[in-house]
Amino acid sequence: MEELDIATVTKRSIHGVMALVSRTFVIQAITFITNFLLTVFLTPAIFGVFFVVSAAIAFLGYFSDIGLAAALIQKKEPITQEELKTTFTMQQILVVTVVLIALLLSGFIKSFYNLNNEGLYLFCALAIAFFLSSLKTIPSIILERDLRFEKLVIPQIVETLFFSVTVVVLAVNGYGITSFTVAVLARGLSGLIAMYIIAPWKIGFAFSGKTVSKLLSFGIPFQANSFLALVKDDLFIVYLGKVLPLTQVGYIGFAQKWALTPLRLIMDNIIRITFPSFSRLQHDKTTLGKAVEKSIFASCFFIFPTIAGLITLAPYFITTIPKYGKWEPAVLSLVFFSLSAVFSSVSTPLTNALNAIGKIKITLYLMIFWTAITWIFTPIAISIIGFNGVSIASAVISLSVFIVIYIVKKYVDINIFIISPLVGSALVMGVFIYLLGPVFSKNILSVLFLGFLGLIVYASTMFLLAKQEIISNIKLLASNLKK
Repeated sequence: MEELDIATVTKRSIHGVMALVSRTFVIQAITFITNFLLTVFLTPAIFGVFFVVSAAIAFLGYFSDIGLAAALIQKKEPITQEELKTTFTMQQILVVTVVLIALLLSGFIKSFYNLNNEGLYLFCALAIAFFLSSLKTIPSIILERDLRFEKLVIPQIVETLFFSVTVVVLAVNGYGITSFTVAVLARGLSGLIAMYIIAPWKIGFAFSGKTVSKLLSFGIPFQANSFLALVKDDLFIVYLGKVLPLTQVGYIGFAQKWALTPLRLIMDNIIRITFPSFSRLQHDKTTLGKAVEKSIFASCFFIFPTIAGLITLAPYFITTIPKYGKWEPAVLSLVFFSLSAVFSSVSTPLTNALNAIGKIKITLYLMIFWTAITWIFTPIAISIIGFNGVSIASAVISLSVFIVIYIVKKYVDINIFIISPLVGSALVMGVFIYLLGPVFSKNILSVLFLGFLGLIVYASTMFLLAKQEIISNIKLLASNLKK
């Protein structure tokens, strides 16, 4: 595998960002339409079932990896076929084991959540789709190491199309939970086929104790970190499915999904690129610091106004869209989940940078802290406030971003105040929409027009407050896209 110099890393990272963002915009547009149609044709209870069952599969899925894939991506030296085959072998042993356990536990899951046969079939379908997804790991590693994200996104588009078309057609025709069951299988098969067309890799099995030992020094803390994130998020959702009515879990899922959409659209793409990019730059802390600043600025530039618009416009969307009034109880949760997303848009790139430079144990300690405080504070908030306590607790816990900033500055010299103009511009936009909201809340078109005006206000304010930074970033993009 080729070694990349700083100029190549910069060029491919920028091309990767453009490719992922543009193509993922298509994915999110499809997902947006899909979610909208599903929330019209399906009940909150059905959403609650899908939300809980997906979380249960995600929980089991974290036992299928021990961080070897991440270790290969972060590795300074070129990777070998022996390392790839050893990683594939280890992962498939774990994946098959987890899938078998999931299928054996399916009866228990059914009785635990009082699921009907449709819910049981969905659980089994998600387990099978999880196995299909695991077969894409090695081609994905190869593409990520080479920063070839313009290829990596193609299977994602194929998966999204197959899932969305299938689930919407079935939901409209009244298939309920079965719509998700068929759709997840269609997504798994189509994504696997597309990946091996884009990045063919001859499947092979091998085992090297030396390779495993070396990779596990990074992989085990990394996977422990991921497992704790699972306990903090997905396992907690499983807990919610037991202590709250599924309708209220549906409200939480609805609010969380929309609040996290900007992160999925923008942050996930940037993180997907910056982890291997930062890893290639870990020997040059000065360049790395500038790269971290630019990644935070780029992600927050888009996320902050999106969140501002989401918070201020959500009540009007719910009142003006036909059949959407049923989601009104979720508005407060949507606001607080959105505030949590704002702070996450800063903390996530910073913890990503720590992982990329090998400080995986530090992020592990942070995750232990976040997991513990989530499981302690959130149940208390639920007992006092009700289901809205989940989102309020999430927003309060996200304030720990200031701890992350303090830690990162010990290893990488960054100027976090680079986002100050973004905060100010988003606030101006939010106030503008809030004040004019009653005037533009007559129908969905006027609400959309108000959102468009808000973006103009945001862009104008940003240009006044951060003109030099914007021009500098535009020049950087232009110079690398010409190459």
